[in-house]
Amino acid sequence: MVAIGSGIVTTARLSDIAAQAGVSEATVSRVLNGKAGVSATTRQTVLAALDVLGYERPTRLRQRSAGLIGLITPELSNPIFPALAQVIEQVLSRHGYTPVLCTQTPGGSTEDELVEMLVERGVAGIVFVSGLHADSTADHDRYAKLTGRQVPFVLINGYSDRIAAPFISPDDRAAMWMAVQHLAELGHERIGLAVGQRRYVPVLRKIEGFTAAMRSVLGVGAEEAEQLVHHTLFSVEGGHSAAGALLDRGCTAIVCGSDMMALGAIRAVRQRGLSVPGDVSVVGFDDSPLIAFTEPPLTTIRQPVEAMATAAVDALLEEVGGEPAQRAEFMFQPELVMRGSTGARAR
Repeated sequence: MVAIGSGIVTTARLSDIAAQAGVSEATVSRVLNGKAGVSATTRQTVLAALDVLGYERPTRLRQRSAGLIGLITPELSNPIFPALAQVIEQVLSRHGYTPVLCTQTPGGSTEDELVEMLVERGVAGIVFVSGLHADSTADHDRYAKLTGRQVPFVLINGYSDRIAAPFISPDDRAAMWMAVQHLAELGHERIGLAVGQRRYVPVLRKIEGFTAAMRSVLGVGAEEAEQLVHHTLFSVEGGHSAAGALLDRGCTAIVCGSDMMALGAIRAVRQRGLSVPGDVSVVGFDDSPLIAFTEPPLTTIRQPVEAMATAAVDALLEEVGGEPAQRAEFMFQPELVMRGSTGARAR
């Protein structure tokens, strides 16, 4: 047995930790007892294994926080936001920072109120996910004021040339090209797009990509392609409503602005006595956790969550460290994940 402070780690637990970390039990013992002869990387690997297995770190090994970093997200009912938050928090923790998660909910605190609370608590910086920076009609002077208060920040999903900050975004235009190309190869010609409100930058970009792909791949004019775009809520109910309208317009395939919308679209198709993908193909967007286990498994456009989250934290910590990050948008390529919700157009 290995004694650690007032606690004891048994040989059985040592073997569990060693197996999880991929090191010897002797190495685990040296780390837990604060002995020399272990590299910083290996030491961190052992501590991570301890965390994964649910063991409490010995007091002497608990890392002193380098500071607080605020993370402001929309409601967590859309699985892509918890997925992003989790990776951001993991990367921050690896750098020694303590993340403070703030979630906006209908009727709850506004983005400005959450920012004020975080600044009052002395955060070293803030990560915004799909915030007001993505709304082309919002007053973006709030971010200039934040810069004036010397609070570094980084913005994910959405872009404005009126804000001097690092932006992290998926390539929404390329995502729509991938979806339309895939569906056209399956024989679909009447393809609809279900997205949120036009004032949001990611929505505008999806529409631009969709109409350009429809023109290039299928020869559909811009005006006709716009008629195949339906604006709704980013939710299951929104997808259900949009799918009904697009089916009425003769669409045999529907591209959705989120996986949650795609699930609503599938429900709408089935309520009409039709099948997915036998009669109608559906494509989501995000590749949220567990979406591969729906029935049928959802074909979707995967956001590179880990790469985007890591880049956002890296850019922010450069700012926090006094090395200004590039005031530009860093665009990440999405990926088409083909599963069971798309198929050849019924003849």
